Amino acid sequence: MKLERWGDVTLLRPDPQVIWRSQTDLYSYPDINAVYHRSEKGGGGWQIKKSFPQQWGVSYRDLNFTVKPMGFKHTGLFPEQAANWDTMRSLVEAAKSRQPEKPVKVLNLFAYTGGATVACAKSGAEVVHVDAAKGMVERAGENARLSGIDRGIRYIIDDCAKFVRREIRRGNRYDAIIMDPPSYGRGPNGEMWKIEDSLYDFVISCAEVLSDNPLFFLINSYTTGLQPTVLKNILTLALKGRSGSTEAYEVGLPTDEGIVLPCGASGMFVGV
Repeated sequence: MKLERWGDVTLLRPDPQVIWRSQTDLYSYPDINAVYHRSEKGGGGWQIKKSFPQQWGVSYRDLNFTVKPMGFKHTGLFPEQAANWDTMRSLVEAAKSRQPEKPVKVLNLFAYTGGATVACAKSGAEVVHVDAAKGMVERAGENARLSGIDRGIRYIIDDCAKFVRREIRRGNRYDAIIMDPPSYGRGPNGEMWKIEDSLYDFVISCAEVLSDNPLFFLINSYTTGLQPTVLKNILTLALKGRSGSTEAYEVGLPTDEGIVLPCGASGMFVGV
């Protein structure tokens, strides 16, 4: 379990990477608002211990987001991604400073509630935000508005693979691509997505919609268990011949115990 504070609300919920014993009794913490309990039948639910709003706001730098606990223990935000947001914003802002009149076009796939979308748009990028879940796309729009962004984002409710294939046919190109693919999934017509079978070919397809001198290509992996080197290898092979460098790394959050909670891996190609 991990004990975490989101603004004025404290939640206790499971985390698949926490396999060590806590140094204190987390359940005895006096200010817990809700605890998520897993069900033996799958899924689970929140036990409310102290009342709190159905949804509330949190902020990071000049970005604002809505937090809302959901049925499968999620809150609608992955704060560890702030490290990647900062990197992407720096790259976008540097590109805008070099050529202020040239738009920086970003494609965010499996874009969820739009953390990366909002970050890039706040720094001046034009973002196409694609996710198959209508509710998540609506929340992304809400996060953008909370952050003072009223233009520069195009929201698409669609299967990501199908959208990319259409963009290839249309000849549309992007300066940067972000993706946070799921481990498993099914498309609207029963198409099976299994990350170990599908990811590499999908990245190859995405490379076809990159501009000639791409700014960056970021792959995030949270629940998949893919090692950073796997992400680096995929990007290195898929973007072979492109000028730039690729790195991969664990993403984590520091804890009060003086250790780091691992929160997945990222691989990023940065163009030159």
